[in-house]
Amino acid sequence: MKKLVLFGFLMFAGLFYVRAQNPNDVEGCKDHPFFSRMPNFYITNCSQNFNKLEYYISDENVNAKEGELTVISYSFPDDVSLKVPSQLQILRNYENAIAKLGGEKIYVGDQYLSYSLKKNSKEYIISVAMGNGNIAHDLSVLEIEQMKQEITANDIMDALNNDGFIALNILFETGKSAIQNESFPVIDQIFELLKSNSTLKISIEGHTDNVGDAASNKKLSGDRAKAVMDALITKGIDKTRMSFVGWGQEKPVADNRTEEGRTKNRRVEIVKN
Repeated sequence: MKKLVLFGFLMFAGLFYVRAQNPNDVEGCKDHPFFSRMPNFYITNCSQNFNKLEYYISDENVNAKEGELTVISYSFPDDVSLKVPSQLQILRNYENAIAKLGGEKIYVGDQYLSYSLKKNSKEYIISVAMGNGNIAHDLSVLEIEQMKQEITANDIMDALNNDGFIALNILFETGKSAIQNESFPVIDQIFELLKSNSTLKISIEGHTDNVGDAASNKKLSGDRAKAVMDALITKGIDKTRMSFVGWGQEKPVADNRTEEGRTKNRRVEIVKN
């Protein structure tokens, strides 16, 4: 695997934290709010600015996104009395922490990991890069403001008339069928569409990427499609005008080997009956 130029490279647009957690920490630095460090590690550098993060999506392929980038460099004391963790132990520690936050794996290698996370109406890319031959490492957290989906009932109707379907980026809680608050404006527009076109009948169809078990993905996609239908029923649409189905990972529209492709495959389609 080629090495990204991450370790030890920090853009100092100004130190961003104000309280140290270890006497050896560089003044002004502390841990990212998402993560607590492993015992005895201390911070050697930190930065926060608008920047580009390059992160691995496979052994040889790198993606890049821009946003508010936080980079924290950790090191370990040169003290023979301390038990030194392995690189694998450090990476697994971060993986477990990110999983608890609801993150989704992009790539994990011997000395590197990258994950995506949607939280608090924002998207995050998280990477950890180990130093060559030692346990010092860089934690990078890129915060990206999620683009608001501005779609109208007329846009949906035009797509149904022209193509017979439309794919919508309705967001759900990770691994669940609960619709996230920021996606209810999209539900409102589907409601307006059905209210304004009283003879229109639709099928609501859920899709996932190929991460995880195929049977579980199919059930999850069906539960999510039903959640959309139930939300429309609650708003007053007759349930006889709608049906739902979950296809799971059976009908991808993009390459599941990339994070961008997996994002496109996680979708809800409204299909004209």
